[in-house]
Amino acid sequence: MRNIYQDVTDKIVTAINQGVVPWIKPWLSTGSADVGRHQPYPINAITQRAYSGINLPLLWVEARLQGFTQDRWLTFNQAQKAGGHIRKGERSTLAVLYKPMEREEQTESGQPVLDENGEPKVAHFGILKTHFLFNIEQTEGLETLNETLLETEPSEPFCPNSAAENLLLSSGANIIHRPADEAFYHPIRDLIQLPTKAQFHDQGGYYATALHELTHWTGHHSRLQREGVTTPCPFSSPSYAFEELVAEMGAAFLCAYAGIQGELRHEGYIDYWLGLLKADNRAIFRASGQARCASEYVLNLEQQQKQALLEDPAEQKHERLIVSHS
Repeated sequence: MRNIYQDVTDKIVTAINQGVVPWIKPWLSTGSADVGRHQPYPINAITQRAYSGINLPLLWVEARLQGFTQDRWLTFNQAQKAGGHIRKGERSTLAVLYKPMEREEQTESGQPVLDENGEPKVAHFGILKTHFLFNIEQTEGLETLNETLLETEPSEPFCPNSAAENLLLSSGANIIHRPADEAFYHPIRDLIQLPTKAQFHDQGGYYATALHELTHWTGHHSRLQREGVTTPCPFSSPSYAFEELVAEMGAAFLCAYAGIQGELRHEGYIDYWLGLLKADNRAIFRASGQARCASEYVLNLEQQQKQALLEDPAEQKHERLIVSHS
């Protein structure tokens, strides 16, 4: 394993020093007309109409800050009329309501302005009003609207990597797949969310992303207690950048173990925080050590499960049954 660790570390350092292209998500945005599945834009949970204009960045930013996993919104009154309510203590999100208007143009003396056909000219304008929305995840009593989104079926059969699948399964991590454009680990909920396998360009993209988030998962206070996971860190802070570096290298180590080939998918993500390494020439060594601890933690969990299956034939039979029905 030492050669794998060193080879991957050298690859990442070389990529960072050379300057790689900005990070591109390794999954596809699968816009669909079916509202029950993924939508490219935020929508109203009642009318199913998509929001537009300035409301897109307003709602997207708030969803990121609050950790919402669904992009469906509604007003206080809409929630009540649908038979539910907003949970106590929840705060609304500012949006803008644009109401189109029109009126006949007039001269200063109040006379109508006519066009070339002798018809009154009509001026079109709009009225902007503040509009306060709540995410569907801030509601109660709307279970029929807040059902978990179903995973879309891949257009082509996904060929699983057995070694990587074993790492994910034996970890015991709570991993969910939703047709969204985000992959993340939520420390408070101790939850990994990934896009569906059908959204990724290839097998390597999926497992590189999954193992990246699994490395974050190892830093939970009940496991390796890494500062970048246990302590909230601002997005651009050195602590946040360091934890992302640990996660990237940990994913690289685990991908190498699983025999996943191809260019690492998150090199550009690390490059975004290259200033961290320029400011501290020992950061890469600390990150490499913590990434190694994280990957070995995951590998040890896999070994423990294999040993348990060898010692308990009944559990081994149960495991085969689970795999056959997965």
